[in-house]
Amino acid sequence: MADPIAHQVPMLGATVLSEGVRFEVWAPKANRVEVALETPSGARYIPLDRHEDGLHAGIVLEIGPGARYHYRLDGEASYPDPYSRFQPEGVHGPSEVVDPNAFVWTDDDWLGIGRDGLVIYEVHVGTYTPDGTFAALTEELPELERLGVTAIELMPIAEFPGERNWGYDGVDLFAPCHVYGKPDDLCRLVDAAHRLGLAVILDVVYNHLGPDGNYLRAFSDDYFTDRHTTPWGEAINYDGPNARRVRDFVIANACYWVREFHVDGFRLDATDQIKDDSPVHILSELTAAARAATHRSIVVIAEDAENNLRLVHPPERGGYGLDAAWADDFHHELRVFLTGAREHYFGNYPGSLERVAKAIEEGHIYQGEPTRTTGRPKGSRVTDEPATAFVFCIQNHDQVGNRPFGERLHHEIDSGRYAVASTVLLFAPETPLLFMGQEFAASTPFLYFTDHTEELGRLVTAGRREEFSGFRAFSDPDLREAIPDPQALSTFLASKLRLEERRTNAALYRLYRELLALRRGDPELAVADRGQTRACAVGAHLLIVHRWAGDEHRLLLANFGAATSLSLADTPLFESLPRDGWRVMLSTSARRYGGTGERPRFQGRGVDRAIALPARSAAILAGGGAVTRPSLTRSRKRIGGAVKTPPR
Repeated sequence: MADPIAHQVPMLGATVLSEGVRFEVWAPKANRVEVALETPSGARYIPLDRHEDGLHAGIVLEIGPGARYHYRLDGEASYPDPYSRFQPEGVHGPSEVVDPNAFVWTDDDWLGIGRDGLVIYEVHVGTYTPDGTFAALTEELPELERLGVTAIELMPIAEFPGERNWGYDGVDLFAPCHVYGKPDDLCRLVDAAHRLGLAVILDVVYNHLGPDGNYLRAFSDDYFTDRHTTPWGEAINYDGPNARRVRDFVIANACYWVREFHVDGFRLDATDQIKDDSPVHILSELTAAARAATHRSIVVIAEDAENNLRLVHPPERGGYGLDAAWADDFHHELRVFLTGAREHYFGNYPGSLERVAKAIEEGHIYQGEPTRTTGRPKGSRVTDEPATAFVFCIQNHDQVGNRPFGERLHHEIDSGRYAVASTVLLFAPETPLLFMGQEFAASTPFLYFTDHTEELGRLVTAGRREEFSGFRAFSDPDLREAIPDPQALSTFLASKLRLEERRTNAALYRLYRELLALRRGDPELAVADRGQTRACAVGAHLLIVHRWAGDEHRLLLANFGAATSLSLADTPLFESLPRDGWRVMLSTSARRYGGTGERPRFQGRGVDRAIALPARSAAILAGGGAVTRPSLTRSRKRIGGAVKTPPR
């Protein structure tokens, strides 16, 4: 395989020089390109030199940072710079010259992050705080550090149309959204995060661009191709005519965020919709180039719907070299178990704790088997991939915001079962991702919101409501009309967190903090090793997870149902472990976590040893001693007789 970073990727756009600003733009459709420079007396047009491959370049003297400009093509319409570093008036306005060297960084000692020990906190900048800005989020970083996460993941921040958006309609990929602040405000956010020991990961979208303000076709028709299609229409052209310049566009973007903003990595949106038949896939080339762009360690994580393990395999094994991928099987199986969801892709998941146990042990449930809804095989066999290659969650922006009313998981189930699900997530060896607000049971929904032009907005609203016509609950058109309008300001405002709920819901918040502290500080839980993890379902409502290192053992007993008495002698995973010497490290039934105060209780001795578990509670046990059998075998068999429900 060719070296994916042998090609030097240029950064075009406006570059500040001592004598002025150099402008470079790839516009093969235009014979003549001029910089339309804004001045107090009107636009001033400065022609650029055209090169053979369609690059237009030149230096404009005696201007500097703050200058605003467009590119005028062939003396007709003017457009923002595709490489614009800032769009102070939005996607249709002028680009602004920015000097990336003006900010004074204080993070020289920051070495970056790897996937080991990673705990990700997903944030939408606009709804996390009342102000919805980079500066306001910066003020909240000490509390996020106190919570115990290690990285914040910002939902897409590239310039999008209007004043509010999830960010997946971005069109100016190099420009931090002006609604959130100026480029230096983003620098301050990252710099402050690094001082606190927090990493910053960006969610970036390289599978499509939004429909409003997307002017790339004015410069070249080769940015997109009909050789491949995506849910958003034509694919970005990564493997057709003139694809080199298009590949350079997104690779330069990734390198730009790493170099100029010191970000610590990326979450790549919907990688299964990034179509590329090239010998070196764009994901492999982009990942290698981004790593080479900094002396710090970064992480690259895919959102992938296909359980594609090639993403996390190294290039020498034919992989793309990413660190991890979202592993949705865990979420989907647990969500169906907890809520009974059956619509759309949830139809592939029966909602069994046996399969949740498989996800914990192996990362994926589907490993080449056909799914129920499509009949097509999904995924491939999991082998030696580490636990940290799989990102687990019980909530994320998609799984909340793509519901009709933006319901969070804790809005659908009782607090006891939610605490148990949270404990399972944070006990499993896979990398956990938290969605903002789940740690204090946010009362607010997270709805789908946009701020498009009136015509496009009507289509978005109608399309959003039509999406749910396949749901039995919304078969009535009148009921679909009750779904919040994405275009309404009230929909956006309703999605803003109420951070004071950290105090009003302090018990759950304490549980999250202490689970994260345990995950970080306990030697047996700090090492994420699938090879030293076993899980099984016992009965219909009890999940047991065993993790160990040497002769030290940790057990999670996650009881989603009624109070039970668990016979250790008859229970898988206990059969090879010492019967005595266990102690309770944490129980969600404790009053400090909002529980009933009833504690797990050990009963009997030796072969008669049992543990009584309160209803809807999870307990983490610690114990030591050598196993009594030569090996710990995997067991996901459901043992109905092992659970004894006491008489009422």
